[in-house]
Parts: sequence; C-alpha cells; structure tokens
Amino acid sequence: MYRTHYANQIDKGLENQEVEIAGWVHRRRDHGGIIFLDLRDRTGLVQVVVEPTQGDLFVEADHLRPEYVISVLGSVRLRPKGMTNPDLYSGEVEVVPLRLDVLAESKVPPFTLQDADSVDELLRLKYRYLDLRRPSLLKNFELRDRVVWSVREFFHQHHFLDVETPQLARSTPEGARDFLVPSRTQPGSFYALPQSPQIFKQLLMVAGFDRYYQIAKVFRDEDLRADRQPEFTQVDVEMAFVSQDDVLQLMETMIRYVFSQTMAVDLDPFPRLTWQQAMDRYGSDKPDLRAGEALIHLTDTVRDSTFPVFSAAETVVGVVVRGPNPSRKQLDEMLRGAKDLGAAGLIWLVQGTDSVRTNVKALGDELLTVLAKTANLAVGDVLFVLAGNRDETLSLAGQLRLLAAQQFSKMDSGWKFLWVTDFPLFEWSDDQGRIVSAHHPFTMPHGEDWERIASDPLSVRSQAYDVVLNGVELASGSVRIHRPDWQRQIFGVLGLSQDEINTKFGFLVDAFQYGAPPHAGIAFGIDRLIMLMAGAKSLREVIAFPKTAKGSDPLMDAPSPVDSTQLHELGLKLDTP
Repeated sequence: MYRTHYANQIDKGLENQEVEIAGWVHRRRDHGGIIFLDLRDRTGLVQVVVEPTQGDLFVEADHLRPEYVISVLGSVRLRPKGMTNPDLYSGEVEVVPLRLDVLAESKVPPFTLQDADSVDELLRLKYRYLDLRRPSLLKNFELRDRVVWSVREFFHQHHFLDVETPQLARSTPEGARDFLVPSRTQPGSFYALPQSPQIFKQLLMVAGFDRYYQIAKVFRDEDLRADRQPEFTQVDVEMAFVSQDDVLQLMETMIRYVFSQTMAVDLDPFPRLTWQQAMDRYGSDKPDLRAGEALIHLTDTVRDSTFPVFSAAETVVGVVVRGPNPSRKQLDEMLRGAKDLGAAGLIWLVQGTDSVRTNVKALGDELLTVLAKTANLAVGDVLFVLAGNRDETLSLAGQLRLLAAQQFSKMDSGWKFLWVTDFPLFEWSDDQGRIVSAHHPFTMPHGEDWERIASDPLSVRSQAYDVVLNGVELASGSVRIHRPDWQRQIFGVLGLSQDEINTKFGFLVDAFQYGAPPHAGIAFGIDRLIMLMAGAKSLREVIAFPKTAKGSDPLMDAPSPVDSTQLHELGLKLDTP
C-alpha cells in the first residue's frame, strides 16, 4: 500500500499512531536545520517534519523538490504550542517519518501552483495536468461530481431511465453548424457529432421509454466565448404524457434537490415570465433578477412632449437606480458605458432635495418633474433614459440596467432563477434570407396560434421554455410536435419541400405514424450550472480539458493535420485557403 490515510483523515485522534501517506511535495522549508515538507494530496496538506538526527531520511528529504511524488510512513504527533495551522484539517498534528520513498521526480514546473492565477491561461492549458493540481480547481471538480451524483439520484428516484444515444449520427439542418465525421466505408458520406440527442430522445418516447435522461456530451461548431465550448455536457431529459407545466414543476424540483444536496441551499420558488414580458420588463430573454428594478416605460408619459429626441422616438424607456446619489464622475462613466453599448446618447436625472438635476437642460422643469414623478424618484435616486426604435432601445436599456447595477454596487447576491416561456416559434434570418426556427423545428406552437402558422408565422408563440439563473440561460426545452401532419406543416413553413422532409427527417415523421405520445423535454447545460455554482468566470475552470477561445487544445496541439494516408482512406483531398 502507498497510503493508509488521506490528508483530510489525519488529526489528533491518530496521535502516536503510524500512518502511510502519499502525494506531491507542495512546499519544502528549512528552519534551523529542520526540514518541513507540506505533502499534498487531493484532499489537502499534511506537514512532515524531518530532523537532522534522522540520518539517511534527512539526506533524502534534503534532496526533495516541489512536485516530487513521495510516500511517507510515519508517526503522528501533536504540533508544538503556537505552531498549529487552523486553516488545515491536519493543522494540529504533523508526521515524523520512519520511511520516505521517492516515487517520481519532477522537473522544475513552468509555473508554481501558488502563482498560477497570474500565469497566462494558454500556458496553464498547455500544462493542464499541472494546472489541475491547484486546490481551487480541484474544488470545482469535487462540486461537479456531487452535482452529477445528485442529478442521477433524483432521476432514479423519479423512475427515469438512463439511456445512451449515438455519438455518430446524421447531419441535420435547422441548428448550429455540425462537426462532420467522414465515413471510410461509405466514401463521400459523413456522420455528424450530435448537437443534441433531440431526435433520438423523441424516438425513445415513441418506443415507450416514457421517462428518459442522459448526461450527454454534445458538439456544436460555433464561435466560442466564456460560457461556450465546442463540446460540452448537458443533462438531457424527455418525458411522455406530460404538459409544459408538468415539466416545469418537476425540473424546478430537480434543481432544488441539487442545490439542497450539494450546497445546503434552499431556493425560492422560480417566478415565471413570458418571453414578451421578459423583453418588456428587462430588455432581455435571460434577465438577471439581481440587478434591481424592471425597466420603466416612459413612452406614454412623454408622448405629447416637444423635446425632439422623445417626439421622434418609437420607444422611451428608463432605468432607475435607488439611492446612489451619484457624483458627476460616476454619471460620466455611465454615459461612456452607454456609448460603448451602442447608445447614441443617454439622458440622466438625479433627484435632489429641492430640484431635479439633469445633463439635458432642454427637457425643461415641467417634463423633468413628470419624469421624476413617473419613476417615483426619492432624494438620491437616478433615472437613466434611452429613446429610439422599440427593439434596439429595450435591448440597450436591458444592458444599461446591468451596467448601472454593477457601477453603483446594487447587484444583489444569491441565486435568482426564473422560467421564461412562450418564445416566438419562428424568427427571420437575415443571413439565410428566410424564416427559421427560433428553438428547433420539433417545437409545438401554442394551440390558439395554429391558425396563423401560414398567414403570420412570425407572430406564432411556441410552447418553449428556458431556465435562467443570474442572467445566464441554464436550460432550454419545449413541448414537442408528436403528429406527422403537424410536423410536416412546420417543415413547410421553414421552406422544406416534401422530398426534402422525406430525405432529411423522414425517419422521424415515419415514426410518428406508429403512435407517438404527447411528449416534452429539456436540456440543462451542466458546465454552465457548475460554473455559476462554483463562482467561476469561465467554463474552462469547470471542464477538465477545455478548448481555448479559438477552439484549440494547447495540451494535445489539436486540431492538427493528418497524414495523406488517412485522407486517402477517407477519399478526401484538402482545398485549404
């Protein structure tokens, strides 16, 4: 055996007992001829003390360097008074070695674990196996393990089946860009790595697997950002014989269970907003409820104003911040921030004791008073006003609301979940010059909107829903279409001919002809969930071996060229720009 105990198992209850520990030399210190070693394993640190009187052991310890792998057989003793470390589980004791074995030496690392936070991320990703030794990252993966375990536990308790679906599938349109895999045995044909198990889990509903879940790896060839990776993990769920409300209630219960089990947090009930309500109130379909009040609509208030900015605007909207009593410098910073967001300008009003200050004198005292009263401003409150066309102004105001909460330290703490429902079923794509699915083409429209599918498709609402946490989209799902005639009708609105439907989705539509139950589902981005729960700034802090913002892997140097033999076997020739 290399060890009998981990670091977090060694305490004063083991005084005078022999233990064997193994791990890495985290730190080596010489004090008055005595060598102190901090031995690190994945649970923490243990101090090993080697004295000059220990002969060969002392010589061996003197040659140790950081990140050497060692095993120590020794006796546990209490630390001298005044030498305890309250930050360590083992901080009241130390180990005096009887035997010390070097299991592996280490080169001088390109960075120390203590200084890794200040090291360039590309260097840390190149040596990710060293970066992962940091206790802060290890805690993220311990949290991830607990979350995944509690998710599985919940679904097991609620009679779901864990079913694996293929990683090599058919390329399907109406989604993100696919990662393609050429077939060697069928030259000229390609598999696609799944963007989602969507079609497979719907087929499982047809098969009678009425409660399915999977911790699924999925792939999307999209431009990357802090909360997006080309391959990621999701908790994929589908249920038959359920309504939208059934899904929302059970999935909210699941999230509550996960937070209770892993963080001892009892969450408040999740409010529900329709997509239209979210856009009107917060200028976003993933609003951060921590950022204070909803937007204030001022269009009707200023409708008769002669102020040209207001009279020419389709929409006038305000952002209120309570009680900051801002300085002119802070207000100027908000002006710069608004312009950085794309606003042509920004009007501010600050309620004083006797009057309202503003940066636009042309508003006049009467209009200032009306605006301040509409916003219910108290002394020290500030109102920021934007005007312009509706969609752009609401979006800018939503971003400005977040900026103001951050600038004036008004962002609440805690976990603010909500459901956003009733998304548009379709949207217009300027890139493709046609109508596309806002969610995906298997989403059920609202029943009362079916009659407008052909005549006014952009007005049709879907039975789609998102979970939002602190301004981040955490999950997305919908009630699915389960009748073949309905599915063909939706494909037709998207511009697919009957031949295209049969070629691309014929297997799904055919399956619906053999008795498909009503069904609905959802998929949670588990990487995003862990990122938020851990307080991490990027998905890369909660994925063991992530890609960079450009989609590359510095550790494996991937993607990389392949040799001509492999290309020849696949029947491929490169035409690289």
